[in-house]
Amino acid sequence: MATWNSRGLRGSTLEEFINRTNETYLTNGLALIQKVPTPITPINIDKATRHITLAYFEQKSTVDYIGAVQGIPVCFDAKECATDTFPLQNIHEHQVTFMENFEKQGGISFFLISFTARNEFYYLRLAKLLEFWNRAKEGGRKSFRYEELESDYFLSKGKAVLVPYLDTLQKDLLARD
Repeated sequence: MATWNSRGLRGSTLEEFINRTNETYLTNGLALIQKVPTPITPINIDKATRHITLAYFEQKSTVDYIGAVQGIPVCFDAKECATDTFPLQNIHEHQVTFMENFEKQGGISFFLISFTARNEFYYLRLAKLLEFWNRAKEGGRKSFRYEELESDYFLSKGKAVLVPYLDTLQKDLLARD
């Protein structure tokens, strides 16, 4: 069974906050965002508790969430970071490729990052991630620092929702026009 500090539950607090935010957005008719389950194949199941004790992933996951906001297709991934330095190894190449292809089809792709020590949420535009990603591919720094982020994309503390990313999504859309 997974424990609170297992690798399998990393990000679960952030994802729970996002799930609750998405429920509020749906209730208010603002967005329809679904959590994307990662398909697994069970190998061992405890017959007494009916819990899966061993499994493998059927395929690489792409993003954590996908849906539409006022008719605009969106996809995003949720990440947590305990320090002011985010290692790019926490993002996989197949995720970046999926997000680039998603945007080629007219969608918006981004990451929601929780800087847990600062109790702050950040909306990382795909374009900004690609700057860091390409820098690393060219032999540069394999991470990005908190100080390198765009100040306009930190999420304001919300009263109605826990992770109020729609206002920042609007900024991202306006920056593209």
